[in-house]
Amino acid sequence: MSDPLNQRLNQILPRLISDEFLSGSGIGNEIAFYIFDYPPEEELRERDFLRTLLEHIPKQKHGLRVMHINLFDFVIDHLNRRKLLDKAIQLQRDKGDEALKKALAGPLHENKLGSVFAEVAKPEQHDLVIVSGVGNVWPLLRSHSLLNNLQPVMGKTPLVLFYPGRYDGQSLRLFGKLKNNNYYRAFRLVP
Repeated sequence: MSDPLNQRLNQILPRLISDEFLSGSGIGNEIAFYIFDYPPEEELRERDFLRTLLEHIPKQKHGLRVMHINLFDFVIDHLNRRKLLDKAIQLQRDKGDEALKKALAGPLHENKLGSVFAEVAKPEQHDLVIVSGVGNVWPLLRSHSLLNNLQPVMGKTPLVLFYPGRYDGQSLRLFGKLKNNNYYRAFRLVP
């Protein structure tokens, strides 16, 4: 007998490669954003699953163009390109986490990162974008704010966010504890 998370994980691959999912059937005029929420204590299991998923997608759906973006790596690369990474590391060492968070609020503001994300994700060149690393990049980057800013840049390309916490269809609760009261228009990937 498998546990509930395993049952949900087993539903992901068939869902992602289905023509209905990839074409946005059944979501009306809504944006094709999906969230797979999972218990934060299962992070390592989710990472292993995601590696396997990314290996199996091309075997199951030949020609499907998938982009995976780890938000932590995305932020590190962004800071590196702007020549801010070494300064950020030194600031954190010298003045601590709060000073770092305050200093990076501008360069990592979600309004600015939407277009940077689109340059990396290239939604016009991919059939699916998968996003992970939400917990690793918190509190420097808030996933709900980033998603709100991605709506204009993703077009019809489905985006799936792997989220360590709870999503009830209207609000996100990172790590199952930190509640965001903002409404968000995303669908649960699997129940």
